[in-house]
Amino acid sequence: MDFDDTAALIVIDVQRGFDDPAWGERDNPDAEANIGRLVATWAEAARPIVLVRHDSVSPGSPLAVGSPGNALKDVVADAGHDLFVTKQVNSAFYGDPDLHAWLAERGIRQLVICGIQTNMCVETTARMAGNLGYDVVVPLDATHTFDLEGPGGIRLAAADLARATAVNLDGGGFARVVTTDEVVGVD
Repeated sequence: MDFDDTAALIVIDVQRGFDDPAWGERDNPDAEANIGRLVATWAEAARPIVLVRHDSVSPGSPLAVGSPGNALKDVVADAGHDLFVTKQVNSAFYGDPDLHAWLAERGIRQLVICGIQTNMCVETTARMAGNLGYDVVVPLDATHTFDLEGPGGIRLAAADLARATAVNLDGGGFARVVTTDEVVGVD
């Protein structure tokens, strides 16, 4: 794919706390490897990288500040980055420092968004980015999520939630949903 030199990679919530078995069954065991490939590609091209961390305020959360699970996973822990955003909600645009202001100050209009969880923070951030007028790309294989139960005992498998996110984002016009290979240029 063809990206501007300023296209930013937004890496969302790649934290150790998501390895906690309490989350349940996950999909896409290759997500972290693909995230690592994206980070390496962006670093090599000297394009901006934004790391985002969820600082949960929920009691007992594996993502709580000060808990081991709040730490970034090894695949991104030592990654060079241009901005580090902390947040307490799903969208990285409601974090500190202000992501939208930072991107605007640099004239960045293209975003590649990856991370955890596909249907939560990744999808919410991508939808908001699309609403804000960014050209958004989501390599779905550089995300993962977990099975989830909703009202009335309805339970959806992680893979079904990821497919729904792909339809919501691409079909809804918020983002182009692609693969990591397409982003890094592997045929």
